[in-house]
Amino acid sequence: MTRIGDLLAAGRTYSFEFFPPKNDAEQATLVQALRELEPLNPSFVSVTYRGGAESRQRTFDLVSGMLATTTLVPMAHLICVAHTRLELAEILVAFRKAGVENLMALGGDPPADPADGPGELAHAEELVDLARAIGGFSIGVAAQPDVHPLSTSRESDRDFLAAKLERADFACTQFFFELDSYAGLVDDLARRGVHKPVLPGIMPVTSLSSVPRMATMGAAVPEWMVKRLEAADEVGGAEAVRSEGVAIATELCRQLLDAGVPGLHFYTLNRSNATREIYSALGLGAMSA
Repeated sequence: MTRIGDLLAAGRTYSFEFFPPKNDAEQATLVQALRELEPLNPSFVSVTYRGGAESRQRTFDLVSGMLATTTLVPMAHLICVAHTRLELAEILVAFRKAGVENLMALGGDPPADPADGPGELAHAEELVDLARAIGGFSIGVAAQPDVHPLSTSRESDRDFLAAKLERADFACTQFFFELDSYAGLVDDLARRGVHKPVLPGIMPVTSLSSVPRMATMGAAVPEWMVKRLEAADEVGGAEAVRSEGVAIATELCRQLLDAGVPGLHFYTLNRSNATREIYSALGLGAMSA
């Protein structure tokens, strides 16, 4: 069983996300993380995609390499931005020929180079439809617990997400830090008649210097959390901050599991330590081994 939709139908999933390395140093870090996380037996792993021919090849190489050399079940990301419909179709066909069965369909951020253009498909739901036409994929989409930054309102954001998720098999959320953010998202979808699995995205905050970046990456760190991290810093410095960040993420995971979530999706930043520590604290390593 390798399609994520089937895995979710069978029970709770635990998954990790990686990004393709840009150089030899990043490659070595990623290889080490994969070696350390593979024994945890994740349900699947997700590989990001930034767009452009170089990133496209890196994503393809990493995903196909996982299929050939590991026991991991990979999910490839693909974005609409800066691609024609034909290019996207060609990429999808190449994935299927390589044996890839799982896809994360994304709209994508605006291109860094305006010459790349916005792309022929405007929204992720159009990419979902194209992947369905190619066939053979279990398809996920992204969800924003605290509303997409380009949305004009919460209501319109949830309307678009519901329409997108109806076409897909499941969603993975951007990271967030409070249970209510996730619960509100799921409730909003349920009121729109959408009950597909929504996997909560987890990213521990392990340094005070990363706090400002979190808002630009997807979710602002709440004040109560900053105070806990600052208090840890006063007591034990950077290592204490790291430990407190892992503890906070573990607490959130426990709340989510108690609430009956369909799984947990960890943003690893290509490093394994924090994820392995959370796994151990939750007792998941023994369960998944």
